Amino acid sequence: MGLALSLVASSAGAAGQKATGNAAAGEKVFARCAACHQVGPAAKSGFGPALNGVVGRKAASLAGYTYSPAMKGAGLTWNAATLERYLTAPAKLVPGTKMAFPGLSEAGDRADVIAYLRQYDAQGRKK
Repeated sequence: MGLALSLVASSAGAAGQKATGNAAAGEKVFARCAACHQVGPAAKSGFGPALNGVVGRKAASLAGYTYSPAMKGAGLTWNAATLERYLTAPAKLVPGTKMAFPGLSEAGDRADVIAYLRQYDAQGRKK
């Protein structure tokens, strides 16, 4: 719970600090996600949407990807707090999502993946 609160505070800009997490470690954890998601300059949507620029993006808003009705109706914006909750248990945050992934059980892994994703702008360039 402490990490979630820290991520919420961070996403709100508390003291101007970003969420903790190690992007290099997150790249390794992201390998679990890479079967369905891509990031980087050549990223394309496949079974899951491309995740370039996902931090700060409204859920179900990437053009050209067919989202589930549940995701379309979720009303989420992907920030550190919502990503933390979603990556913990996707189906719990968005019942009916087509993402079958059970989630990342380790808080450090979630923070690292968020740090990794945060690096990429909408065109897949590292910020």
